[in-house]
Amino acid sequence: MLKKVLFTILCVGFQSIIFGQFLPKDSTQNKASHTTLGTVNNLLDFANDHLHLRYRSGGTSKKGFDCSGFVRYCFQNFGMILPHGSAAQSLLGYSVSRLEAQPSDLIFFKGHNAKGKRVGHVGIVTEVTDKYIKFIHSAWNGGVRYDYLDAAYYQKRFMGIKRVLHTPEIKNAKN
Repeated sequence: MLKKVLFTILCVGFQSIIFGQFLPKDSTQNKASHTTLGTVNNLLDFANDHLHLRYRSGGTSKKGFDCSGFVRYCFQNFGMILPHGSAAQSLLGYSVSRLEAQPSDLIFFKGHNAKGKRVGHVGIVTEVTDKYIKFIHSAWNGGVRYDYLDAAYYQKRFMGIKRVLHTPEIKNAKN
């Protein structure tokens, strides 16, 4: 188990160095390197195109997705390779608060056990307002679907939000 964790951390580190995809929050990259509103909308539209596909443990294709397989599949379509596994994905990017959340951020939850301490589920934030955060994910009880952080099930399991795309301030990119 320790070997898997170390291997994942090593791979993520090399990927960020080689591809430069995970920029620090205070990056001074020029605007041309920023992800555009169009790219975010394209990512969210692509994710939406897969609504209602079935859940499949370990799934990474249209035959069925698990949560991290779905997130990985969506980002991979736009040239960004994420690891398979919600815990591994939670090691990427940087943390943002609920108030700073933007569409395309990753949102993380505990698994079925709300009292657990480990990341066990991931989704993609699709909409942020002053009243709610909406996300798309692949859930074992419904496949690819939308849910809200405000739902009691997800509130109890919420662990955090991570930004893996360096984006200018974007609110409500997708309704």
